[in-house]
Amino acid sequence: MWEEDFDTEQKRDYSPVSWSEYFETMDDVVVGAGENKDIFRVYKSGLDGPILVLLHGGGHSALSWAVFTASMTSRVTCRVLAVDLRGHGDTQVRNSDDLSTQTMSRDVANVVRAMYGEIPPPLILVGHNMGGAIAIHTATGTLLPSVVGLVVIDVVEGSAMDVLHSMQNFLRGRPKTFKSIDHAIEWSIKSGQIRNLESAKVSMVGQVRRFVFLCDNIDVAPSDQPSPVNDVIAERHEEFYDLNYVTDEADNLRSEVSFPELESVYSWRIDLSKAEKYWDGWFRGISNLFLSCNVPKLLLLAGIDRLDRDLTIGQMQGKFMMQVLPPCGHAVHEDTPDKVAEALASFMIRQKFAEAKSGNKSSSYPYMR
Repeated sequence: MWEEDFDTEQKRDYSPVSWSEYFETMDDVVVGAGENKDIFRVYKSGLDGPILVLLHGGGHSALSWAVFTASMTSRVTCRVLAVDLRGHGDTQVRNSDDLSTQTMSRDVANVVRAMYGEIPPPLILVGHNMGGAIAIHTATGTLLPSVVGLVVIDVVEGSAMDVLHSMQNFLRGRPKTFKSIDHAIEWSIKSGQIRNLESAKVSMVGQVRRFVFLCDNIDVAPSDQPSPVNDVIAERHEEFYDLNYVTDEADNLRSEVSFPELESVYSWRIDLSKAEKYWDGWFRGISNLFLSCNVPKLLLLAGIDRLDRDLTIGQMQGKFMMQVLPPCGHAVHEDTPDKVAEALASFMIRQKFAEAKSGNKSSSYPYMR
């Protein structure tokens, strides 16, 4: 039951949750040196087994994998490395606007090498949406010699390209600011952007950042809250604009605070609309690239209607494993983290990448071939 009166203690239902509830450690990985230094925020869990390199969707952050990570590491012996891609989360790079597939694929390889050396342990690249495209480009570009598996979540070239023309309208349709992180979490749930409250409580912390207004000037408070936006190729969700907790204009907020000389709102970490020139490059050609990648592959979808022609033919030819998950939104790994973890664990065990943890019986999912 959702509490609509935000003046009551029930608003704590939407309070944020720390990354430390789901990941074991958080690190800043330095790539390059001196003036060429970039710093990537990563979250890790596990000490043994293959490494799952988790790549989030456009506008999200590594925190979108939090609940999934806890579920995954309870099922099989593995290590998890979730990365804030450039321009997202708490990663700080020299050219954060360069979201080309070439640059981001190189980033992934550089982070892995910085952490594990030139020949890393066995790697399984796992990506959602934009991150799925980057995983495909990274795997097929032979940037990392240790990639043994590829998992792509709810991104298919055909449907992705179809949606791109409406992305600017989608991005403009979202609230620009929120009064608090709690309000951002509630909006994500009530708008359908994320359909799992536990996921939203940790994930939205990585999607918005606090902005402080000093009189008529705006200062960005780096605050300890990370922050990107919601995802590219999001489904068309019901709009939810309750001005009790959302404001599209900073002026609306100014009249409601007690101290006009110091005011704050939460706004999106990254303006994805400015990355439009890269959208086509993320997704064009990825179906054939995915099919040509010579490692075991798993495609997880929110609906069978996502398949395009090339993947339909490839699926019938048995070139990859595929599973359609129970009803959920586009943020599949956030909406149904246990189901995604179960599917991935079964894939890893079947391919002999990892062993099930004692006491955990990973079921054999009915993969479609």
